[in-house]
Amino acid sequence: MDKIIIHGGHSLVGSVKISGSKNSALPILAATLLTEETCVIQRVPDLSDVHYMLQILAHLGAEVERASGIVTVKAEKVNSVAPYEIVRKMRASVCVLGPLLGREKEATVSLPGGCVIGDRPIDLHLRGFQALGAAVRVHGGNVKVFAPSLHGATISLKGKFGTTVLGTDNIMMAAVLADGTTVIEDAACEPEVVDLANFLNKMGGKIKGAGTARIVIEGVKELHGAEHEVIADRIEAGTFLIAGAMAGKEVTVNRVRPDHLVAVTDALRACGFSVNGTNGSLAISGNGTRNSLNLRTQPYPGFPTDMQAQMCALLSTAAGESSVTENIFPQRFMHISELKRMGATIELYGATARIRGVDSLSGAPVMASDLRASAALVLAGLLAEGTTEINRVYHIDRGYEMIDEKLGELGARIERVKV
Repeated sequence: MDKIIIHGGHSLVGSVKISGSKNSALPILAATLLTEETCVIQRVPDLSDVHYMLQILAHLGAEVERASGIVTVKAEKVNSVAPYEIVRKMRASVCVLGPLLGREKEATVSLPGGCVIGDRPIDLHLRGFQALGAAVRVHGGNVKVFAPSLHGATISLKGKFGTTVLGTDNIMMAAVLADGTTVIEDAACEPEVVDLANFLNKMGGKIKGAGTARIVIEGVKELHGAEHEVIADRIEAGTFLIAGAMAGKEVTVNRVRPDHLVAVTDALRACGFSVNGTNGSLAISGNGTRNSLNLRTQPYPGFPTDMQAQMCALLSTAAGESSVTENIFPQRFMHISELKRMGATIELYGATARIRGVDSLSGAPVMASDLRASAALVLAGLLAEGTTEINRVYHIDRGYEMIDEKLGELGARIERVKV
């Protein structure tokens, strides 16, 4: 098991290339199961979650090759059972349900694992499959879905805390091979959903409305192979922008879609930072002062829940009192106790963190509890006085490709140590 050691107080300057999106790559890789023909996916990030997905595809019978960020998949024959031992490490493994149901008309997948950030049920996925004509059975920790055939339907994916991204992905992948027309109401609007829809359309699908709350899918008889490049990871880009805000002179993130980051850049500007964009890049300049901010996470295009922990780190040294309300996963605040170990003054009131800015943070040994919490601790360590030791960094390897190397190239004093 590795740990990351950061010697804080060193300014960041320069540019960094943002990797392909984890949250796009995983369902797109799953979608390759929908055809017998070869699919080539480019700009696939080198992450542990991606490695797990490739293992799942291979277990299901696909031929998988990977080289230099390009993954080639040929799923000429597939089986439809994904047991616990291969899906337990990653929640996104649930997105093989949709393509297996669409192609094989049945699937058995163990209930997934992943980050411990609160209750993340898949009831909306299963409700959507039932609307398409599938029977659903949950027994012994496994989900089994099966149907003689699938038919189009009108499906609402609105849940207790809004819509569901993976649920939207799953229903699209099942419905693309269903008979008739499927309408997804209250669909997730995230760019990663659009990326998946674009890939499915390249395969011969007929999907309209992705990126809006109403997606219309006209079922087709079969799909064919296709090539596709994954979009940039907007959460990695946002994390590096916050790194530049907290510890940078000027940091530029390249190979990004600025239009995917409007909520993040708006929040950074509201904190007093200068953020400028050109085609494919964004630059942020630290100015030595940080304004307080009242922030609420929302489904896209609102402020993303996956950036909440990083903003808590930033606001911990902002002047005055800030508040961050988590509307997507109300229990997603396990990073708070670790930031407090570093000197942050934060109190949690239900789903709202109240943050009173301090003059400085101090390095300390801390424990990563989930993917985005670990990124927040790295950011805090960049700014903190002294040395920060982050344990259980396997969490960060799930979603950030070589984060220690990229930060090192910007001037951070950071190292990875095997323990």
